[in-house]
Amino acid sequence: MGKYTSLSEAINDLTKKGYTYNFNIKEDCIECAENQNQLQPEEFLIDEKHRFQEMSDVDNESVLYAISSKGGKLKGCW
Repeated sequence: MGKYTSLSEAINDLTKKGYTYNFNIKEDCIECAENQNQLQPEEFLIDEKHRFQEMSDVDNESVLYAISSKGGKLKGCW
């Protein structure tokens, strides 16, 4: 897991590593709108987690999760 200085740096590097899909959280699953896939909690792994905090606003924090399906066919970020 790399140490990233910005959210955009992390997204760019994870994309190079194959995390190309965008996931959105739903009530009981995560969803990839690009290919209409939904993954239940038991169907995916959180491979990496990165936190970023705006220096000018300590209350503004972003978290980036690198996620893969257990079969490895889907890799993306949320």
